[in-house]
Amino acid sequence: MKIREVRAFGLRGRTPEGGWSNELQPDDCVHTLIAVLTDTGEIGWGSVFTSEELVRGALSVLRPLFQGENALEPERVSEKLHQHTFWQGRGGSITHAISGIDIALWDLLGKATGQPVGRLLGGRYRERVLPYASLLMREPERMPDELLPVKAHGYRAFKIGWGPFGRRDNATDEAIVKAAREAVGPASLLMVDAGASDAFWPQGYKWALRTAEMLADYDVYWFEEALNPDALDDYMALRRAAKVLVAGGEVLTRRQSFQPWLEAGAFDIVQPDVTKVGGISEERKIAQMAREHGVRFIPHGWNTALGLAADLHLASAFPDTNLVEYLTGSPFIDEIAAGGWRLDADGMLAIPSTPGLGIEIDLPALAEYSRTPLVDLKAMCG
Repeated sequence: MKIREVRAFGLRGRTPEGGWSNELQPDDCVHTLIAVLTDTGEIGWGSVFTSEELVRGALSVLRPLFQGENALEPERVSEKLHQHTFWQGRGGSITHAISGIDIALWDLLGKATGQPVGRLLGGRYRERVLPYASLLMREPERMPDELLPVKAHGYRAFKIGWGPFGRRDNATDEAIVKAAREAVGPASLLMVDAGASDAFWPQGYKWALRTAEMLADYDVYWFEEALNPDALDDYMALRRAAKVLVAGGEVLTRRQSFQPWLEAGAFDIVQPDVTKVGGISEERKIAQMAREHGVRFIPHGWNTALGLAADLHLASAFPDTNLVEYLTGSPFIDEIAAGGWRLDADGMLAIPSTPGLGIEIDLPALAEYSRTPLVDLKAMCG
């Protein structure tokens, strides 16, 4: 099975708010789906956390390297793409695009072997996993309206982030967390994401330490992106001093970037994003490295249905990865996958057990959000 072509489909129209200081608009494209077409007619699907224009540019550079390659060798092909594009710079749009190709190649390998991707990664430790609903922070009085409908849907774990947190005053920060804890109740997991990778983040170590002490009072499970993403020494100090778990790493790419952070003991929980780091092949290496350093691997998942599917399979393959991120309210997650996603009575999400990533693409939804004629998608898919 040979790679014949790789196509990109940027998603637009209902791009969710990001909580960023330069806020996303519905027509902004930050997620792009990848389709790897083969000479046998089989298609593998992947996802990239990068705008369509950058992905298309990256594919033009990568095309001579992947065209005609064996579509059933994801790790080797992805490493070939990395090795031959060092001159383009590690970690940018090239690496992001390789992530989507790699995910799609794993999808193809699973379909060709009749196995779910998680089994190909070495075996499945679980058949279902607890998803945590990922929501933006609002003003304190608005938090119940954000959280209660999601809780009523069956979620038992919640992460709130960005918005006004850390950008106004300590009283506002605590009022938001207090309102969230009261809304979800004492039995639910609650995580807080400061979003310190936002542009011109105003806070530093002392704020993070004081805030971590406050979060402990509300039984917050982890404190995510509490510091500027380059502040390695401060992350090390915070992990040693904080009473809550310290999480981060979503902006890092490839295993080489994660290595110094893991060796330094900067995180309790590391959060690589499969749609950015280099795909499933690279994220598996990062997760293995994390285990060797006593750090839990919980994937970052603010992306698409295909990113979520990849995260579910990765969660099945690692014994202590018992949570996945679920961006609630995004049609790029809820509608792109045919049939959508459903929580069971325990608030758990089943890990697909059918070959490959185990999801089918809803072509009408993809046509709508990629602004591609449905007839063209149907022709591509045979």
